[in-house]
Amino acid sequence: QVQLVESGGGLVQAGGSLRLSCAASGRTFSRYAMGWFRQAPGKEREFVAAISMSGGITYYADSVKGRFTISRDNAKNTVYLQLNSLKPEDTAVYYCAARFISVTTTQGDYKYWGQGTQVTVSS
Repeated sequence: QVQLVESGGGLVQAGGSLRLSCAASGRTFSRYAMGWFRQAPGKEREFVAAISMSGGITYYADSVKGRFTISRDNAKNTVYLQLNSLKPEDTAVYYCAARFISVTTTQGDYKYWGQGTQVTVSS
């Protein structure tokens, strides 16, 4: 069982930055691939970024590539998402998710989910 708690969301102007954090419970965090997903109002939840157990492999959605960076600190049981050059279309609830062992970009593969943190980007 893994429990995930996101933080770091907020209101920011276009062009600004935020860093989201996702703290995980348990002693086996390093055995889980982690992903970030987001859901904008009226839209389906979509993939944003994912990172392997060790952090050596990362994936990004084309819409955020070059602007967002996913990272993790296994000693702190935390995964991060650095959001730079934010755009109004990045406004969404951002969720982190955990999957045992293998990293994927498919949200259906992730078993554990956090409650989400709201990111709002004003124009």
